[in-house]
Amino acid sequence: MNRADKSEVIERLRAQLAGVPAVIVADFKGLNVGLATRLRAEFRKADVHYEVVKNTLVRAAVAGTSKESMGSLIRGNSAIAFHQDDPTAPAKVLYDFLKGTDKLTVRGAWLDGQLLDDKAVTALAKLPGRDELRGKLLSVFLGVPTKFVRTLIAGPQTFLQVLQARAQQLEGE
Repeated sequence: MNRADKSEVIERLRAQLAGVPAVIVADFKGLNVGLATRLRAEFRKADVHYEVVKNTLVRAAVAGTSKESMGSLIRGNSAIAFHQDDPTAPAKVLYDFLKGTDKLTVRGAWLDGQLLDDKAVTALAKLPGRDELRGKLLSVFLGVPTKFVRTLIAGPQTFLQVLQARAQQLEGE
């Protein structure tokens, strides 16, 4: 790879990593072509960017940025995974993939300025995703008005049920 190609890759990586909330670093040593293809397909489904990278180029891309501390995770056979918005998405895909194989190991991650070890990445994978959290928040927002409306109509409903029961009782006499 000549100098111009290297600088182009460095700038591309720097631009891609600029706004991401988390970057996960994995060691793909021992991963065969079939497993690698399956992993890439899982990442694509989750809209996660996964790339096998040259260590010196990634270190150069993160040099001078807030992700510079991530350079210590880049060694040996390195691959990075990240999502533009959701920090849990790549962790979830890797966690699910690791259930079926031991060929891939997670070295750690960079999350909002902090380095995480592999156990913390597993904990990150178990967190609810952005859409799940939005759903829970929406149910909280809708729960209070729903309960209020049910309380308002409970009185007339109960009164109507009492009247219907009395009418049936009078019909039976």
